[in-house]
Parts: sequence; structure tokens; C-alpha cells
Amino acid sequence: MIRNTSLSTFALILLLSVSFSIHLFSQEGSRLTGAITGRVIDASTREPLPSANVVVVGTTIGAATDLNGDFTITNVPIGPQAVRASVLGYKPIVKTDLTVMPSKPVVVIFALIEATVELDEVTVTAEYFQKQPDRPVSLQTQSYEEIRRLPGGFEDVVRAVSILPGVAQAQAGRNDLIVRGGAPSENLSVVDGIEISNINHFGTQGASGGPLSFVNLDFVTETAFSSGGFGARYGDKLSSVLTIDLRDGRSDRWRGKGTIAATQFGLNAEGPMGETGSVIFSARRSYLDFIFRAAGFAFVPEYWDFLSKANYKIGRDDEVSVLAIAALDNVKLFNDTPDKRLDNSRILVSSQDQFLGGVRWLHLFGQGFWTVTLGQTIVQFDTQQRDTLLLPIFSNDSYERESSLQADVLYQISRNTELSFGVQGRIVQFSSDMFLRPFWTNYGQLISVDASYETTAQKAGAFIQLSQRWGNLQTIGGGRIDYFDMIKDKTVFSPRLALTYALTEVTNFNLSLGRYYQSPSYIWLVSEPSNRSLSFVGADQTVVGFDHLLRSDIKLTVEAYYKNYFDYPASLTRPFLVMANTGAGFGGTDDGFSSFGVDRLASRGEGRSQGIELFLQKKSSEIPHYGLVSVSYSRSEFKGLDGVFRPGSFDQRWIVNVGGGYILNKKWELSGKFRLASGRPYTPYNPDGTQVASQYNSRRIPANHSLDIRVERKWMFETWNLIFYLDVTNIYNRKPVDVPRYNEQTGQTENMGAIGIIPSIGIAAEF
Repeated sequence: MIRNTSLSTFALILLLSVSFSIHLFSQEGSRLTGAITGRVIDASTREPLPSANVVVVGTTIGAATDLNGDFTITNVPIGPQAVRASVLGYKPIVKTDLTVMPSKPVVVIFALIEATVELDEVTVTAEYFQKQPDRPVSLQTQSYEEIRRLPGGFEDVVRAVSILPGVAQAQAGRNDLIVRGGAPSENLSVVDGIEISNINHFGTQGASGGPLSFVNLDFVTETAFSSGGFGARYGDKLSSVLTIDLRDGRSDRWRGKGTIAATQFGLNAEGPMGETGSVIFSARRSYLDFIFRAAGFAFVPEYWDFLSKANYKIGRDDEVSVLAIAALDNVKLFNDTPDKRLDNSRILVSSQDQFLGGVRWLHLFGQGFWTVTLGQTIVQFDTQQRDTLLLPIFSNDSYERESSLQADVLYQISRNTELSFGVQGRIVQFSSDMFLRPFWTNYGQLISVDASYETTAQKAGAFIQLSQRWGNLQTIGGGRIDYFDMIKDKTVFSPRLALTYALTEVTNFNLSLGRYYQSPSYIWLVSEPSNRSLSFVGADQTVVGFDHLLRSDIKLTVEAYYKNYFDYPASLTRPFLVMANTGAGFGGTDDGFSSFGVDRLASRGEGRSQGIELFLQKKSSEIPHYGLVSVSYSRSEFKGLDGVFRPGSFDQRWIVNVGGGYILNKKWELSGKFRLASGRPYTPYNPDGTQVASQYNSRRIPANHSLDIRVERKWMFETWNLIFYLDVTNIYNRKPVDVPRYNEQTGQTENMGAIGIIPSIGIAAEF
């Protein structure tokens, strides 16, 4: 029923959209122009760079920056443009994928890095790719436009990460990221300087996954994703850091945007606040619950999210910004028939409310800058699973609140030497009321929980890092200390070292060595009192590789890595289980509630992960097409208390992504993405539904692959714009194969594949 309803609705919307587009086409202006405005600054000190040249690539149109580093370019032809910024003594930068529209100016910030060689020795060419000084290895940046136009990405910042090298998806339709063999709990997100473990709706407690991100892409300028080797500034995570930079609001006048996307609809607003400030706001709601309810589904999710940011400049050297994000997730169950009660009895339901907020103060002092950030995150979980008689199997009413204060300083000692340091303190308020009735796992262990816990804990961290350039060699050395008073070994030290050596003008050799620590998830420390004797989880990581510019807009990167895990929490009840193998998917009875730490745990698990990655990327330039190829091969193994190394539950050996698109003109754009991933391990079932520990993760599901395509059309008018796209996920309708589940009613195992082909339409009107 849902297939017929969805396809009929899809066909109707498509017909109306085509008719509407024909009508609009006759009204669209052809001689409209727009403007590009922004600022050019020093990447290290954040100081403005006056007298910089900013030119629209392929034209003679340009401008020079004033004393504040600001520039404005007018009479720019509408459509996709690239802009080049240059100033004596700095590496030029080209910003691409800037869509110029007559109704609003394009705002772009150029952060230039000082040239490492004298300009009279070599010709410094414009760069489409730029290294971040504190993360020289395993870093990929994505602009707003690159994320927005990704086929099958649903304009989601987390889904866009899944096409990058070293990143595996544990399950189709979810954002559980597996980075270089690590667990879903090992990833950190930083939104405008505020750290948060999970930015997804219906997120998994203690991990970083969920179906969809709650960060509105419309307000994102750029993301930077580190899949390893990140510097001492970031701690308490083992595998990755995703930083998300939000833009400021429009400062000249108020404007808005209405959107109907693949999964939600929403409204945006932005405008000036006083003479030197601005504000942005958005509200979005899912509409899948309307479709699910009409189709008679027993499981109906719905969500809202809200985002607001205000910034205010105080003189030339100070700026204050305030950020608030809220996500409200609710699941409704309909148990009016026996079949619905059976379906719902197999689902772990999690309704939750999340809040992220903070105030950030940025101050420039000539040779550097410092920031002070006061942040707060709150998550309220209401998780439950009931049997066919609606009696509780498991429930968890949990509350997590973190209040943080962080101060960071960057000081440029000389042209070749930078010192950065910072401190952070957190107060954690945590409570949980957890119940698990006596439950036999598939492996034959009887587990149960009936515990209430409430505590206040303290976390703290401090880091120092020195960056030094010696001709063609750049070294970054530092370390950090982390403290958590809720566990046994409360303090750890993490040394880190990275270097980049310029072999030629276009080729760099890169190396990173470091130790990383992460505290156990709060929920693991609750259900069993002895779990509070756990230690920090540790990993020693080595990354080596090189990057090479084939041309200014094409970059090749090859990296190899090795990660050695130690002190990973492992189950005393299920001696084959390491907590690195938990945290993805929706969990519940299928995995014996293992992700909640319901077992007695000990910090005696071990693991190792190794792999090699190739990444080839072409940026959109004067040649109006873009693309990427990423190929990753990896192996990850973990050992529990039984002393046997086995493949990790998220071990996918081969992952291949091929994507790209062509900008036909200022109106039309076509793109596609193909993904192939070898199967992840699973444990086979016996005919009676039990499983044997000796066969844990001994088999693999088949490889999964899919092709997504996207067609986009833009209409640009003097005072407003319209964007229409058709996005078809899994166009050849091959349903992905998932890890098997045992159906007690039929006595058979089922490969729970997701929906096949998914056509979706998006319409956005900016005014």
C-alpha cells in the first residue's frame, strides 16, 4: 500500500512541478547579475589582510580588500562561479561552487596561509585544496554546495561524510559511522566550537549514530572531517572529529526560505541585528509520520528541530556569538492488531529531546587570537521495548547534561612558529532509571537489570601544541591531559606528533603518531556498580601517506594507518563481547541490549585495525564538472576475555565510492554516486534461534552496492529564487542485505533489507 501511495504521490508532484517549471521558464530573466562579498584574513591569527586581490575566475571582474579585509564585487554573472584571493607572501586560494543569485549576495571568507617558500624561487599557484595547519593528515573538507548536491545524501552533513575514505556505514538508512575500524561511539562532532557526541535525530545512547542529522545544512559554510591523526586540541574520542562551521546571518536585510525536502519541510529566516550583528533561525518538521500513519504502519516516528544563531561584532577585534539547537524526537506505536504488537515487540523504541547551546567570545590581539566558549548539551532519553502482551522487556529513562567552559589561545611567535594551548572543564549531571527483566541472550546467558543511578561528575582537559616550519618541513608536536572522576584511573596523558614534508611544489609526505584516550560512555557505568572501576579506553595510532596535486583542481591522496586498541571494556558475562562491537543500529533484544553496558565490564579488551586508502578528487573549476573516487581496504579485529581475536562487528574490508556531476549551465546540474561495500560479519543462528560463541562473527553478509542520481534545476529572479531537484536513491532497486535476524514466529532467519528504490523531490524557495 505504501509503495502505491508513494509512487502515485511522486508522479503527481512530478507532473505539477514540470508544469510549474514551464510556466516559470517563460518569466525567468536572462540578464540578471549578482554580488560577491566577504573578507580575507590570515588563517593563523585571524587578522584581516588589506590590499588582497579578489577576482572571479575566468573574468576581469574583481576587487581589492579594504583595511578591514572586506571586499565587494558587483555585476557578477549569475550561476556557478569560482573566486580567487591572493596577497603577497600568502598562498592563493580558489573558492569554488559559489552560486551567484540576483536576490542575495554570496558571502565568502578566505583564510590564507603564509607561503612556506620565497615567491621569487617558485611560482605559487592558486589552490583549490588547503591543509588546515593543526590537522595535516587524514582531513577532508566539504563546502555547503558539495554537501547539498550529493545524490542520496538528503542534504545531511553526516551522510556526506560516508563517501570519504576510511568511513563505513553499518546499516543502510542510518548515520552510524565506522571510521577506520572504530566503534560508532568513537566519533566527535563540534558545532561552532561546541562539542557534542551525537548530532542525529533518534540517536543511539552512548554512540554517535541515528537516521538523520538535526543540523540545518542551509546555515553550514563548511565541514572538516578528520578520520585520524588529529592534533592535541581534541580529546576524549578515538577515531574521528567532524567540525561544522555555521555562517552568520544576512546583514543588509531580512530574507527567508521555505523548503520541502526528501524527509521534512521547514522555514528559515535571517537578517540584521543592530548595526554590527545578525541572526539566523530555522524550524523543521518531518512528514514521514503522515505517510507511515496513512499506510497503516505500527511504528511511526516524528521529529522537530530548531536552530538559531546570533552574532555581534564589538569593535574591530571582538565578536560574540550565541547558538541554540533543539531536536524533539517522538515515536508512536499502534498496537491495535496482533501483527502490529508482534512487529513492535521486536523494536527498541527511543523517544528523546536534545538541546545544544552556547556563547562564544572571539578576541584578536595582533599576533593571534583567543576564544572563550561556554556550552551546554542536554539529552533526555525515553527508551523501551515491550512484548506482545505490552509488558516491559526493557526500559531506560535517562538524562545527560554537560555544562562546559573552554578557553583556547593561538599565538604566532614568529612567521614559522605557532603556539596553541587551551583548557576545558565540564560538569556532568547524569541519571538513569534502567530495567531489564530476566532475559536469556541468544548465547545462553541470563542477564537482568533493575537500577537507578544519579550522580554529578567532573571532566577536565588541557592541551599544548607547537607548530614549527623548517623550510619544506612542518612539524606539529603536543600533548593533552584528560581527567574524569567517575572511573578508576582518572587522569591520562596523550602525546602526539605530526609532520609534513614538501617533496616538490605539488607533493607532500605526511606522518602522524599519537596516543588517544576516550572515557567510557556514561550509560555503561550505570547498570552495574562494578563498571565504575573501568579505565579510559586507549588507542595508539600511526598514519603515513602522501598527497599530490595532479592539477590545481585535482588532488590524489594515499594513506596507510595502524591502530592498536587497549583497555577496551569487555564483558565478564559474555567473554567474547567487546564494547567496540556495539552501538550501531537500533539494538534491543537482537543484540542482547549489549550497547547499554548491562554486563559486568572490565578494561581488558584489545583490538587492532589497519588499512590503506586512496582518494582522488576533482573540484569544480573552469572545467564545469566535479568528482571523486575513494577506495578503502581495512581489517579490524577485537579480543574479549576469552583471548580470541575475531573480526569486528563493523569490519568491512573493501569500500569503493565513485561520484561526480556536471554543471550544464547556470540552470541545470546532473550528478550521480555509486557505492560498493563488502559484507560485515555476523554470527549464524542455530535452527532453534540460539547462537554459539565459537562462531561469533564467523560469517559475512554479501556485498552491498547502490547507484544514486540527482537532477537539479534553478530559477533565478530579481527578488527570489527557486530550486527544484529530483533525487533517486538506489535507482536499480537492489535492496541492501543486512545482518540476519531470527523470527521466533516462523522459526526462520531474515535478512532485514531496507527499502529499495527511493525517489524523492525537493523544492526550495528563497526570498
